[in-house]
Amino acid sequence: MNNIVVIAPHPDDETLGVGGTLLKEKKAGSDIHWIIVTSISTEEGWNRELVSSRKKEIEIVSNKYNFNSVHDLEIPTTKLDTHSMSSIIENINNIIVKIKPNIMYIPHYSDIHTDHQVVFKASIACSKWFKNSYIDRCYAYETLSETHCSQNNGFFKPNVFVDISSFIDEKINIMKLYESEMHESPHPRSESSIRALATFRGSMCGYFSAESFQLLFDRISN
Repeated sequence: MNNIVVIAPHPDDETLGVGGTLLKEKKAGSDIHWIIVTSISTEEGWNRELVSSRKKEIEIVSNKYNFNSVHDLEIPTTKLDTHSMSSIIENINNIIVKIKPNIMYIPHYSDIHTDHQVVFKASIACSKWFKNSYIDRCYAYETLSETHCSQNNGFFKPNVFVDISSFIDEKINIMKLYESEMHESPHPRSESSIRALATFRGSMCGYFSAESFQLLFDRISN
């Protein structure tokens, strides 16, 4: 079985990018862990009701996945680029050292959101074999509304596909728990868009529904 960590810049990124795969891995007996890098707070000007609602959403989502551990770094959202990269790397690495995952899922480096870009850089720094030798595999996931808005040369290039046909409904139901993040079609974070992407990725590999990833590295020892 695997010991998996998903690193999410914001709550909901884990579900948009890796939700079906996490559910599938958990059912297979793998341990799954969730690192949430940013959060909202009243100190940063967010509505008290929204802050309270988000905390409850995270708790419910965590229970739905049955995560083995959840870690919230509580760095103010949209302000990651104002923090030193070394401190972000240290915070993420401290958790990785405790978890000792063999598989990492991280946001893609071309995502348009600066929080995603910072989290990618910090996460990939933690994946160095001489830093954490138990990490054998690292994937970048795609995030609707972020990955596909990129205009640089580093477009998401899916080369790994996971059949989530049996988990797509559950993934969408979990995503709906983030009430403030879900929208009506044709918004990219709508039920129809999530299903459409899963169907499209599935059509690329012979499944009804799939999540796709870009393999960043794979260490094979035996």
